[in-house]
Amino acid sequence: MKKSLEKQLVKKAESLEGIAGAAVIDAATIVTADWVRQKCRYGCDGYGSCLTCPPYAPAPAETAVLLKSYTKALLLHAHNYKKIRKATRAMELEAFFAGLPAAFGISAGPCDLCAECALAEGCRHADMARPSLEACGVDVFSTVKNNGFPIQVLTSTSQTPDYYSIVLLE
Repeated sequence: MKKSLEKQLVKKAESLEGIAGAAVIDAATIVTADWVRQKCRYGCDGYGSCLTCPPYAPAPAETAVLLKSYTKALLLHAHNYKKIRKATRAMELEAFFAGLPAAFGISAGPCDLCAECALAEGCRHADMARPSLEACGVDVFSTVKNNGFPIQVLTSTSQTPDYYSIVLLE
C-alpha cells in the first residue's frame, strides 16, 4: 500500500467526529489470545446475546488466520463507544472505495445497530454490523501498546475510557 494512501486514510479518520487518533500499523502487531474470549464469556453480560459477539464471532484462532491475509491495518482511537463504532464502519467503506477491496472493520464492544439482536432470523444489518476486537480474541492492550497508543485499566468511573478498533487493509 502506498504511503500516500496511508496518509489519506489517517487524515480522513482523524477528521471524523470523536476520533482522538489514528495510525496505519503493521497487521503483524495485532495480538490474539484465547484468554481474551474467556473475558467475554465470563465477564460480559452481553455474551451470546448478539451475533457480533461470542460465541458467534470468529474464535481467536480463526482471527489469527484472518490477520495473516493482511499486511496493514488502520488503528482508530476514541473516547466514545458509539462514535468509534460509527467511524469504523465509515473507514471500512473509505478504504474499500480507495481501492482496498478486502478492507474489513473490527470494532469495539457489542453491536449498537439494533435494540435487540435478531439471533434466530439473522442479522438485519449484516452490511454494517462488525464484531468487536475482544469478541474475536484480539488482545487490545498488547496491540495498542505495540503501536504506541495510550491505554490503561480504569479504576474509577471518573476516568476517561480509551476505545479502539481496526480496519484491516489489503
